[in-house]
Amino acid sequence: MIQPPKLVEGNKVAIVAPAGKIIENTLDNGVKQIESWRLNISFGKYLQKGHHYFSGTDEERLYDLQSALDNPDIKAIFCARGGYGVTRILDAIDFSKFIKHPKWIIGFSDVTALHFKLHKLGFQSIHSVMPTGFLSANEASTEGLRKILFGEDNTYVLDNNNTFNRKGEAKAIIIGGNLSLINDSLGTSTEVDFDKKILFIEEIDEYLYKIDRMLVQLKRANKLTNLAGLIVGHITDTKDTNVPFGKSANELILEHVKGFNYPVAFNIPIGHESLNLAIQHSGICHLKIDDKVTLSFN
Repeated sequence: MIQPPKLVEGNKVAIVAPAGKIIENTLDNGVKQIESWRLNISFGKYLQKGHHYFSGTDEERLYDLQSALDNPDIKAIFCARGGYGVTRILDAIDFSKFIKHPKWIIGFSDVTALHFKLHKLGFQSIHSVMPTGFLSANEASTEGLRKILFGEDNTYVLDNNNTFNRKGEAKAIIIGGNLSLINDSLGTSTEVDFDKKILFIEEIDEYLYKIDRMLVQLKRANKLTNLAGLIVGHITDTKDTNVPFGKSANELILEHVKGFNYPVAFNIPIGHESLNLAIQHSGICHLKIDDKVTLSFN
């Protein structure tokens, strides 16, 4: 997988919003943080225009993202926020100039769809906190992102404090993101091969039965069978029905992978909470689960 060039001080980067509408002033802290890294920001033309639920019409959101992809002076693209909207424009994006001049693309949640497209094209990207989330983000979230962007060592050593963890070790390409968006990719041009890869998943605000249904779908699609490893991130604000589903999200996940022999790490801080570790999507990850959980990237 091709790794975009590392950033240096003075580089120009873009902030665009390919998905949800930007709430006034929520970008301010993210802009200050990026500028503190001595990067120059180019803002999408329609960044804060808004169009009902979205940050702009499909055409406007596509224009901003396409312009940033096509501009060789732009060295990284920050997606301002998630929400919903990336898949509405995904198939219309022209990556021909990006392929000649690759750059880091940063985001998570709905941006999972874009990460999968980049993976299919053979490029690494960054699954991490986005500018509208910088204000509430734990410092380790933004610092991990900065390290990847500037080509510094990026290793996480975490306590092994979950009884569901399955010890083991794997070194493989890492892919993943939001569970709903991963499922959404199945049967489309951005469905990826999961075999011999480390998969990470996160989710927010979903009913337990829907989480179970998505896991069943992944299992039926043979996506959980031949993984090198599984990382379970934040499963935040789960909901239950009047008749209880009977299991927690982690119990559901463990049930669906119990027949497979690969390491599994639960409650890794990736996803919709203040600590959201930056992941070098489509890069090589060394996952080790023993008395600690270690993730390191090449």
